Amino acid sequence: MTIPLKLGFIGSGKMAEAIIRGILSKKLLEPSSIYCVDTNTKRLKIMEDLKVNTHKRPTDLKEPGVVILAIKPDIVLEVLKQTSETLQGKLLVSICAGISLSALEKSACTTARFIRVMPNTPCLVGESASCYSPGENTTGDDCEVVEKIFGAVGIILKVPESKMDGVTGLSGSGPAYVYMFIEALADAGVREGLPRELALKLAAQTVYGASKMVLCGDTHPAALRNDVESPGGTTIEATTTLEKCGFRSAVISAVRAATQRVKSLTK
Repeated sequence: MTIPLKLGFIGSGKMAEAIIRGILSKKLLEPSSIYCVDTNTKRLKIMEDLKVNTHKRPTDLKEPGVVILAIKPDIVLEVLKQTSETLQGKLLVSICAGISLSALEKSACTTARFIRVMPNTPCLVGESASCYSPGENTTGDDCEVVEKIFGAVGIILKVPESKMDGVTGLSGSGPAYVYMFIEALADAGVREGLPRELALKLAAQTVYGASKMVLCGDTHPAALRNDVESPGGTTIEATTTLEKCGFRSAVISAVRAATQRVKSLTK
């Protein structure tokens, strides 16, 4: 699958790199159709190794009709003001947490169209969970372009902007929670005498397999859990212990904390 456009990135950090690698691996775009801007020469070297076009100034992004804003939220509005003339009339896709569509649309880019997207880093392996909210001036074609770009690296779902903070707390930050769980699960295996490499592979595959059962079927996770819990067996003993230790409450509190944090940063 390919799309006939040139795609620019302002910022080439880890998230931008993950998106670009995902796009290239799915052959959505050729490297020559991707343009990256960054002042960090080390990051630009990584982009050069991917054979994409690299620049040091956002004002060099004249060719791309779609530009992904992949910079720190606290500088994005200032960058938009500084590059207003260059970005006029383009579709600007912000992956900056906490920056509202209204704040983006009030920037100096008066003729630009804006879409907010919250992806997560598994886009690097084509398994991102992304949500997007279109701005007032966007078109159906704009939404289709965003769905193709981020759909090439995972799933992409349309949500009202009012839900984006919760999306950030759940799926935006979520991979970190899962990595912590995998690490803890592997550590538990090591404690019980399993070699580290074996324990890690078993832990990661267990999480992957369980997730796939949820995604590929229509059975609620609670019912799937009940299927594993034999009466008086090992699993019910373990899940009861997790409940006693506040496992469910800890996860809910973590998502809540991340959501509240992004709300405090919202502009």
